[in-house]
Amino acid sequence: MTIADMLAKNAKLYPDDIALVELKPSLNYRCEITWREFDNRSNKIANALYNTGIRKGDKVVHLMTNSIDWLVAYFGIIRTGAWAVPLNFRFTAKDILYCTQIAEAKAFLFGPEFVERVSEIRTQLTSVKKFIYIGDDAPEWAQPVDDFTLSASVNPLNVELNPDDPCGLYFTSGTTGQPKPILLTHKNMEHAAIVESRHHGQTKDDNFILIPPLYHTGAKMHWFGSLYTGSRATLLREIKPAYIFEAVHNEKGTIVWLLVPWAQDILVALDTGELKKEDYKLNQWRLMHIGAQPVPESLIKHWKTYFPDMLYDTNYGLSESTGPGCVHLGVENIHKVGAIGKPGYGWQVRIVDDNDNDVPAGMVGELLVKGNGLMKEYYKNPQKTAEVLKDGWLHTGDLAKTDEDGFIWYVDRKKDLIITGGENIFPIEVEEVLLFNPKIYDAALIGIPDIRLGEIAVAVIDPKPGAGITTEEIESYCIEKLPKYKRPKIIVFDKVPRNATGKIEKVKLREKYKDLKWVR
Repeated sequence: MTIADMLAKNAKLYPDDIALVELKPSLNYRCEITWREFDNRSNKIANALYNTGIRKGDKVVHLMTNSIDWLVAYFGIIRTGAWAVPLNFRFTAKDILYCTQIAEAKAFLFGPEFVERVSEIRTQLTSVKKFIYIGDDAPEWAQPVDDFTLSASVNPLNVELNPDDPCGLYFTSGTTGQPKPILLTHKNMEHAAIVESRHHGQTKDDNFILIPPLYHTGAKMHWFGSLYTGSRATLLREIKPAYIFEAVHNEKGTIVWLLVPWAQDILVALDTGELKKEDYKLNQWRLMHIGAQPVPESLIKHWKTYFPDMLYDTNYGLSESTGPGCVHLGVENIHKVGAIGKPGYGWQVRIVDDNDNDVPAGMVGELLVKGNGLMKEYYKNPQKTAEVLKDGWLHTGDLAKTDEDGFIWYVDRKKDLIITGGENIFPIEVEEVLLFNPKIYDAALIGIPDIRLGEIAVAVIDPKPGAGITTEEIESYCIEKLPKYKRPKIIVFDKVPRNATGKIEKVKLREKYKDLKWVR
């Protein structure tokens, strides 16, 4: 069953049930859509696209911020048999041009936030035959979506979708360079929906509070659990601790997906008294899902002081595996906080050396995954595809190890490993130690060139508001907590840049601080 079929099934079984709620608290904005309305509006988009010449195998760029309209448009695109090409809303005009040209997109759907960027490059988008605008006050060179779909039918489009047919072209976040296009199939999407519903134990009665950006495989694939079960989800478009609590309270949210910085913000607000649990009804909030980056043990322990009975889970995934779930820490494995878990539902996992030989428990190696979520290819890049897909296994480029109980522990990205004086430093190990310090809000460790040691470690520290921590305090803390070779040689105070899914943008940090010199 494709995800398009799942939407049609929900419209038939639960036509008048609310499928999605959209919230923008600062504007006191709330809207909702039923499964029937969702299905009908997506069919209208699909028919309108078909009427304008979009056919199976064509590509349609999709550039919007989180909204009900985002998902309506997405399902409209894939119901034509075309490939949806969701783009990162943080992309510059140059990025948008690059991705659209790689995709050779024939149509381009976009929202009001992107008029200036798209206008700047639209004459260079020679493959695009139709610009469709979703919002108020359309530019003269784009057709408003209401006009575009005015005469389109709400009946399903008669296009056969097969499991191995391409469904979407997803561009990586570009934290390691230029965004790479990843081709995912309808089978990949179906697998993600099943996996997410299983991992979260979702039922029809759940309400999933969704905050991260939908263009990313992680957010949308987590929502697929709601799609699979026909349950309600709430799109929260603004991120503040009070807004999250209000959404859980008002919408009766049962599952909330938080990134580490947002969970940290909630804890800071609770610690300072800015936020008070007793002001909200939160007892139905049964599960905090947290992921997209390593989760510090200190955070979970702190969280449990406020929410001792709330379950939590986390997972590991990547765009090449259709987002999250190939490794999953089952709910409430509190004795294994910090682990990413065991192989997820329907997934196989190996940890290997540089010759692809399995390594024993406790030894660090590269993480390999295998399952129905694996991408079809890096689009138009057979060489890169062959490098990472070997005998059905995806080489993730991530380092990990297993413990004696079979739990998998993420170590670091291969590319982020710091080799200093012949010793290996895994940045995440040091970052977790730094985050245990009660005065530190966020931290990153990077390697920069050093003529004598090859590389030296630089710690980028973002203190908690009003903490007043000094370089000397951090140095003393590191002497107490870390062996000498792992201690940062240079400490700088700065914001830690993270992408939309919370991953540290270490390429930016290495570029920014590459010329620092260590005074011995």
